[in-house]
Amino acid sequence: MKTLKKAVVMFMAIMLLIPSLAMAHNGETHEKPTSKTPAADLRAGLDQLLSEHFVLATTAMIKDYNNAEDADEVYKALDQNAKDMTPVIASVYGEKAAAQFEDIFLGHNDYTPDFVEAKVNNDKEARQAAEAEVDEFVDKFSSFLAKATEGNLSKEAAAKVLAAHEQDVINVFDYYAAGEYKKAYEAFREGFDRMFAISKALSSAIVTQMPEKFEGTEAVTPAADLRSQLNSLAAEHFALAVLGMQKGYNQAEDYDFITWAENMNTQDFTKAIESIYGAEAATQFQKIWQKNHIQAQGQLVTATLENDEKARMEAEQSLQKFAETLGQFLGKATGGNLPADAATNALWAHEEDVIQTFDHYVAGDYQATYESFRDGYGFMFGVGETLSDAIVKQMPDKFSAEQMPSDMPKTGMGGTATSSLWTWAAFGAFVLISGGFMMRKRAQQ
Repeated sequence: MKTLKKAVVMFMAIMLLIPSLAMAHNGETHEKPTSKTPAADLRAGLDQLLSEHFVLATTAMIKDYNNAEDADEVYKALDQNAKDMTPVIASVYGEKAAAQFEDIFLGHNDYTPDFVEAKVNNDKEARQAAEAEVDEFVDKFSSFLAKATEGNLSKEAAAKVLAAHEQDVINVFDYYAAGEYKKAYEAFREGFDRMFAISKALSSAIVTQMPEKFEGTEAVTPAADLRSQLNSLAAEHFALAVLGMQKGYNQAEDYDFITWAENMNTQDFTKAIESIYGAEAATQFQKIWQKNHIQAQGQLVTATLENDEKARMEAEQSLQKFAETLGQFLGKATGGNLPADAATNALWAHEEDVIQTFDHYVAGDYQATYESFRDGYGFMFGVGETLSDAIVKQMPDKFSAEQMPSDMPKTGMGGTATSSLWTWAAFGAFVLISGGFMMRKRAQQ
């Protein structure tokens, strides 16, 4: 598996350097709006890699704080997320720069256990030392970015955005450790959302910087916004579902609060459906989504805890029913642009990812748990791509490129977006290829 991942990353890195092979669309000018353009692909890839980094970083700290048996595997997944970026840096800036990047970036992951240890030991000096590590990372990495981009990115702009992301991670951990679980999951959702706002800004900057590599397409269009919005909602659902099932199985104190976060995700998903298909369709969607999906996942956890095979089978049958019902809903809603059978198959593949990840966790096979987690997380970005493509084909006028980007349910960058543009342009140049390989890997299977 690791060999395959490395090979795919290197292949994609080569494609970055040879855009005529990687991204050519035979000179297509995309007169009709579409969410599947080279620039939108870039944005989606960044959506995946950056948001996965945030999920794994916060999860690792909480697992470590609880001295959970799977904590080491989450840290390994976090490091692998960073290592996936290194071949890309080498392809763009050479081996020396790649080695420097890996040293800085992996070092930045190293401070997470330092925060945990300081909290466990109530060691104020150790906490201050961990905070100093964050400051050192922000200083080093912002300097690296400014040098690598030959001044297109100022050190000050880079430092500002890096510090904001680091604070998001720390906020989630601090609230969790204090037992303020609702605030912890509010901070999780805010920090998760910020990663998508960052990918929006940085993909736009990269495309502006290197338009020839993206065939003149743009990363920020109504269609690309829809794809990114669906990416965010689907990926957040997967992360919360998997972690929530673990919390339920462990009967953790914060279970009710991660369930609350899942409900907030459902509300955002429902609002997105309403904005496209109206209130009646949104109500229908919410019923389907909640009954045989969210509730069935909870029933599967309960059945596993009680070693009730019959209840477990009924829960899986409910999830299959959900896949069929929502598949039919999406097929009808999109006017057949997303065939019901294809939608059903994709939804069931997602449920299989959730079940498989949970079963590995229950079996104590934590390496398999987080390999499955990363595969299942990446798969959700294929869902965003396919669903957004169907919707845009159905309603081309609504997603005309001439329109301003539609209102999104969540925002993140605010006033810092412009100043951060070149920060994340440089960062995105490092990660733009590796960000997309996971979902492509799944698609090839």
